[in-house]
Formats: sequence, C-alpha cells, structure tokens
Amino acid sequence: MASHLHNYLRTYRKRAGLSQVEMALLLGCQSGAKVSRYEHTARRPSLETAFAYEVVLHASLRDLFAGMYRDVEKQTRKRAWQLLRKLESADPADPRTRRKIALLRSMHGGKELDAR
Repeated sequence: MASHLHNYLRTYRKRAGLSQVEMALLLGCQSGAKVSRYEHTARRPSLETAFAYEVVLHASLRDLFAGMYRDVEKQTRKRAWQLLRKLESADPADPRTRRKIALLRSMHGGKELDAR
C-alpha cells in the first residue's frame, strides 16, 4: 500500500508554475500565507476553496488531497461495516433495509466489508 502525503497542493502548484501569491489571487485569498498554511496542512481549505484548487490545477480533489482522501475512506468504510452489522440484525424483509445493505456491500465490491 503506497504512502500518500496529506495533500499535493504544493506539488501541483509548482508544476503549474504558480507562486503562492498568484495561487492566492486565483483562490480569492488575501495573501500567499494562507496558501502556505493549506500546503503545510496547518489549515484546511473550505469546500469552495478546494473546488477552486481543482479548477485552477486541473486535478481532482481526490488527487490533490490523496492522503486525506485515504484517511476519510478508511474511516468511512469502518463506519459502513458497523452499520452493515447493525442492519443485518434488522428485518431482512424490509426493502429499505435490503437496499441499505446492498449499498454498504457495494462500497467493498459486494464483499463483506473490511472492519479495519
């Protein structure tokens, strides 16, 4: 399993040839200091700012925030596993319950969810 940085904002910004001040202007920030804080994970960008990064750098949020995505994915799968266990003990005849179980299983290719 590959190790990911929390984010790749600096990498993509540098690849685009933009300074922190230029990036700040494109993001609607007041200064390059905020961009620096985003890049060093001292601050999380708002959803609007994250989308602006995606637009400017032509990269998906999943790629820009690879490490964060991986952490969120792992925690979400763990919670999905917990919910699946709970739902499996509910009424299996209820179509809503079956639909929820199918959704949760689809998160893991239809297999049993990983509790890790």
